[in-house]
Amino acid sequence: MAVIVVTRLNGPQFGVNPDLLLRIDSAPDTILTLIDGTKYIVEESMAEVIDSIREHRAQLLARAQDLHTGPAADATHAPLHEVGSRTATPAPRTGAHDAPLAQPVPIRPRGNR
Repeated sequence: MAVIVVTRLNGPQFGVNPDLLLRIDSAPDTILTLIDGTKYIVEESMAEVIDSIREHRAQLLARAQDLHTGPAADATHAPLHEVGSRTATPAPRTGAHDAPLAQPVPIRPRGNR
């Protein structure tokens, strides 16, 4: 889990998972409301919190891109084909990692239960 660091109005810093933020209010203090209803008043402005979230998500996307296109040919990033085995070896890199893991399942209409 990755977090952004914000500062409570009374001083100490803490991390909050930006995926759990429901809303950010500025009236005049910045109030972070989480999806469970928890509220935090922070020193950072709304714009600063939004910039932190953008930077956090940009870093996640850049890291995912690096893992996908970077030095993934080495065995340290290759997926394992024997999950849970003590002697698991890297799966062969045959382009199979681009295929879906399972066939899609059709969705039933609501009336057919």
